[in-house]
Amino acid sequence: MKRLVAVCLCSLLLLSCGAETEDMAGANIVGEWRHAGGNHASAKYAALDQIDASNFAELQIAWRYRSDDLTIPAELSYPTSDYRAVPLVINGIMYTNTNHGQVVALDPGSGEQLWRFDPESYLLGPPLFSRVQTRGIEYWTDGEIERIFLATLGKQLVSIDIETGAPDPNFGDRGFVDLKNDLGRLEFEINNITHGAPPIAVGTSVIVGSKIYDYTMLNRSPPGHVRAYDTYTGEFKWRFNTIPQAGEAFNETWEDDSSQIAGNTNVWTFMSADDEAGLVYLPVSTPTNDYWGGKRLGDNVYAESLVALNAQTGERVWHFQTVHHGLWDYDIASAPNLVDIVVDGKAIKAVAQVSKTGFTYVFDRLTGEPVWPIEELPVPPSNVAGERTSPTQPHPTWPLPFERQGMTEDDLIDFTPEIAAQARVLAAEFVLGPIFTPPIVQGSNGKRATIFLPGAGGGANFPGANIDPETNILYIPSHTRPYAMSLVEPPAGTSDWPYVISVQRNVGPMGLPLVKPPYRRITAIDLNTGEHVWQVAFGKGPANHPALAHLNLPPLGSVFSDVSAEGGLLITQTLLISYLAQKDEIDPDAHGSILVAHDKMTGALIAEVMVEQRLHGPPMSYMHEGRQYIAVAGGGRDKDDELLVFALPE
Repeated sequence: MKRLVAVCLCSLLLLSCGAETEDMAGANIVGEWRHAGGNHASAKYAALDQIDASNFAELQIAWRYRSDDLTIPAELSYPTSDYRAVPLVINGIMYTNTNHGQVVALDPGSGEQLWRFDPESYLLGPPLFSRVQTRGIEYWTDGEIERIFLATLGKQLVSIDIETGAPDPNFGDRGFVDLKNDLGRLEFEINNITHGAPPIAVGTSVIVGSKIYDYTMLNRSPPGHVRAYDTYTGEFKWRFNTIPQAGEAFNETWEDDSSQIAGNTNVWTFMSADDEAGLVYLPVSTPTNDYWGGKRLGDNVYAESLVALNAQTGERVWHFQTVHHGLWDYDIASAPNLVDIVVDGKAIKAVAQVSKTGFTYVFDRLTGEPVWPIEELPVPPSNVAGERTSPTQPHPTWPLPFERQGMTEDDLIDFTPEIAAQARVLAAEFVLGPIFTPPIVQGSNGKRATIFLPGAGGGANFPGANIDPETNILYIPSHTRPYAMSLVEPPAGTSDWPYVISVQRNVGPMGLPLVKPPYRRITAIDLNTGEHVWQVAFGKGPANHPALAHLNLPPLGSVFSDVSAEGGLLITQTLLISYLAQKDEIDPDAHGSILVAHDKMTGALIAEVMVEQRLHGPPMSYMHEGRQYIAVAGGGRDKDDELLVFALPE
């Protein structure tokens, strides 16, 4: 009888999962990947199991797409960054973008190109401060009309007909909206703002963040205000001021009218949304100057906050500030994860936000009420001239941190007496302390810098976390990555700031890290209970270092040079899939990557697949004509941008 009931229930579920089925956070059909995070909940989960523990090692490249950027004439092209685009698969067609923001439609079984759209952003010249990179596109439909939205490096919002690849003539000016407008302040340098992550479309609003390059010497960065446009017409709908202006709530947290001159405080990473509730969730970054806040005294709300807005009006529904008056570059660098959990018998529509701090902040996503208490605890003060730190910072009581936080002598590397002795001598040159210990002026009290742990490139960074909606387990890739940070006076006449930052990333004895491992890890947390399910070191790390090789150490976690920008995880019905760089695991001169599978319930390593290309983008998975595929973007700096698509042998 139980089996018969189960069969009947499964049949009803299958009947309810038709082509127009929507989950609680955006259209999501089994076998498709409709948004950068899989769905608007940013679950990054594929309910597929054709590729499993028994056959993962047999994966091979089924096809590859070489970026259309490689066809741009040399005189018009300029250096691109690592290729990190997230392809979408919708109604049997793949859509993806290039670093320059070209958009293509591909056959997901062969890679054959069906159409291409080129915004020609490269005609405007390169960005001021970094290589070119566009991380993704957004899909939207009202059930009849289907569009792809792209925020270009040329400061434009484009609406593209998903069938033809042509700009929508009814949107803006022949398909384009100028994003140099509607920011509300005109005195900043507009060239300092661009776009990398995709917009997000909720209801009839397409919502756009921005990527702002922080001037290290001059206080001229624009504010990171978030804007929304009508999905049909491109008409400007609303602006949410991430730096509250005069007369707005929390403007008083930007003292001495600093809200008029402060910049950044932008949403540069992916956003999430609850389509049913009509809410969009903004992960907000740090204001300028990232490490000295004497020109922006006060708590600086909404900097380093998670903000929930009404997607149709832009009105704030709730917010939570994870860091007051930030001085550590602990911006929220990844999309929030939406999940429906049950805590102590109570059903909660939740949102979980992981952060560089190593904390997981969990809220009722409709009200902003913390699921578990978050305490304001005292933190060390600053002794830097003109600075005034917040006396307290938020500390979630549960779940426990997924990364090491703060630093004492007990955290120093000590594999051998010689290593331990050198680490103690070296550590004496720095300020050690709990998380939120502020930076010092270089040389103060004979100290070189403050050790930030996690560092600004550590904790949970751009890749963010994944949610398994079947178990409500949150999976977090993270990195310890301590930074030694100090303030220095710039040369006279070169800066608006009395202090700018000096960074030492690789401090440690004998070329080893200063702290104990693991240096990179994956943590699984059950959000129904808040308990850690498992945690594993990810990557071999320096286990084969000449000073350690004789110890036969287990994996220590890779000491990765640019973890903030790499990959992340893919969760399927049975597997946790990610990748490592061969240069970190095998040979410093190696170019490729290692595709890695773990058992998602235990963290046990299952299999590895060698890949000759260096991978960079978030892995995703889809089903096409009965075959499961895994796609990852790679290359990018050496005119080798490509999408690699893996499958089992036919």
